[in-house]
Amino acid sequence: MIRSSSTKLVDVVGLYMNPPEHAIVLSVDEKSQVQALERNQPLLPLREGLAARHTHDYKRHGTITLFAALDVATCRVLVECKTRHRRQEYLAFLKRIDEDVEATLDVHLIVDNYATHKHPNVKAWLMKHSRFHVHFVPTQSSWLNMVERFFAELTNKRLRRGNFTSARQLVRSIRGYIEQHDDDSQPFVWSTSAGRILLKLQHLKAICETVH
Repeated sequence: MIRSSSTKLVDVVGLYMNPPEHAIVLSVDEKSQVQALERNQPLLPLREGLAARHTHDYKRHGTITLFAALDVATCRVLVECKTRHRRQEYLAFLKRIDEDVEATLDVHLIVDNYATHKHPNVKAWLMKHSRFHVHFVPTQSSWLNMVERFFAELTNKRLRRGNFTSARQLVRSIRGYIEQHDDDSQPFVWSTSAGRILLKLQHLKAICETVH
């Protein structure tokens, strides 16, 4: 039986605000089509009255997919950089998580509804690894997946203004950023209850229905 969106929301927010004992909660997602762009001109620095600017002319040097699992309790991030984005790569990442997480802990994964996450091969692997528990966010609710905040910071602080002459250089830059992030990681604090979120969504829905 498919659970309602509100049930999924309550489930995920509950993991953030009241995580289970003897377990790790990981917010998992993929940032696909990360481009290695080489700018034709260097970044123009900040000047009084002008923001930093960069040229929109660039050379493409390939793309990667960044697989990431953010530990909700510590904000440390486990990553894999892959050239493709298929069930095979996702399964390989799940195996990496299985190897990385202490064997005595249960593993709770918060993921979106991307088809790869529900592929029969993925389901079969999860059934053989009973310590894994999957929690899907509601459809079109990627904002509920905490790793998206990490992706936003990575983009703003490292990717958006980056200048990369190869996909390999892009990967090195990402790994360098994550090392710095993990050395000084501060957990993201989820402070809004599921009930308050649902009330806000109901209020927005009522406004939209009034407008139309």
